[in-house]
Amino acid sequence: MRIWTQASKLAAQTPPERNRYVDFLRAVSILVVVVGHWLIATAHYVDGTLTPGHLLRSEPGTQWLTWIFQVMPIFFIVGGYSNAVSLESARRKSDRYAVWLAARLNRLVAPLLILLVAWSAIALVMYLVDVRPAVIQFTSKAALIPTWFLAIYIMLVILAPAAYRAWRRFGFASFWAFVALAVLTDLAFFAADQRWLGWINYFWVWLAVHQLGFAWRDGRLSSPALLLLYSATGFITLYLLIKQGPYPLAMVGSPDEGLSNTRPPKVTLIALGIFQFGLLLALEGPMRRALDSLRLWTATVLINSMIMTLYLWHITIMTLLGTALYFANGFGFGIEPGTPAWWWTRPVWIGVLLLLLFPAAFALSPLERRGRSPDAKIPSATRQIAGAILLCLGISLLAGFGYGGGVFTGQDIVSFALVVVGAELSGLLPRIRRSS
Repeated sequence: MRIWTQASKLAAQTPPERNRYVDFLRAVSILVVVVGHWLIATAHYVDGTLTPGHLLRSEPGTQWLTWIFQVMPIFFIVGGYSNAVSLESARRKSDRYAVWLAARLNRLVAPLLILLVAWSAIALVMYLVDVRPAVIQFTSKAALIPTWFLAIYIMLVILAPAAYRAWRRFGFASFWAFVALAVLTDLAFFAADQRWLGWINYFWVWLAVHQLGFAWRDGRLSSPALLLLYSATGFITLYLLIKQGPYPLAMVGSPDEGLSNTRPPKVTLIALGIFQFGLLLALEGPMRRALDSLRLWTATVLINSMIMTLYLWHITIMTLLGTALYFANGFGFGIEPGTPAWWWTRPVWIGVLLLLLFPAAFALSPLERRGRSPDAKIPSATRQIAGAILLCLGISLLAGFGYGGGVFTGQDIVSFALVVVGAELSGLLPRIRRSS
């Protein structure tokens, strides 16, 4: 396989000082998210009508599995580590903030733009062939759900230099400051019924988790015994928050009516991140030795080379497969979710989706790896930040309402325009080369 050979060559050139476990955790966490989404999305015929569903609602006994499948805290911690490495490199090269930011945004936004353009075209075609507006909205909203992560992660990248300076000056006090802000926000959410205020926890919760990546980079989290103690503390805290507090069991989505640990984020995600990461980081020594194996490291390099593409397109692939099965007389949708027969068919379902996703990712991933042109003009930091804010606002609206949805007519068009204008301001739209 040519792509495996190329990945193997890159893997063999890895500098010895690179922490391969960071890349491994990034790859595994994204794959866990992908499989988790494929698992909890259910659809079957009820009284002759194909009905979409959510496993965590129809089978509440499965909600504990989200303590395993909710690995976004891991990804944000890994992001903190990677941002610290990148900022240290920029400082050594005396790169200004605008140069650093342009490079970080480029890899995040390039694959995202392709997905949004593709779904704009899909939604338009569905509209022209008279597909019901509710179907257009549901399918596009489902496919664009993964983009919420990039909206908040882009904002964290913008804030990363300031957050890193806070870490360098105050250490763990900077982490606890964000935790305190998250706790206060939750108190306002529950005790004062200020539900609108809960949305700022997208910053406080994920900034707190992101700070742990800085701690890892600085070697503050190196003792396995201490890490296991942190993990146990995180687990106990999470258990008590759910058992004695107002928080739901599920760490993904909103299976409990009107209440969610993720929309908006709650302090439970910080406790979950400490619990999971303490366990995983306690294994860092043996795992780094295992990753000296060229085969395992090559697989890690291969996944990371297309990681955003895999993440962004996995629900689209599921939607397309579900559509094909629907038109094939609903093959496979006659099995009731949660039954033994349904569970036995899940490995087949996931295996088929993987077989479809990876070739699509191979084809699209060069866009993810495309770097900025060396002669490309770098916009000012102010312009990049303004553009990124517009872009993230557009992404959030599309992820929240889909195409065809919203609080006013044409909101989807306005949302897409925000993305395009934001990308243009940030210098992230591809440039057409003019022949001389």
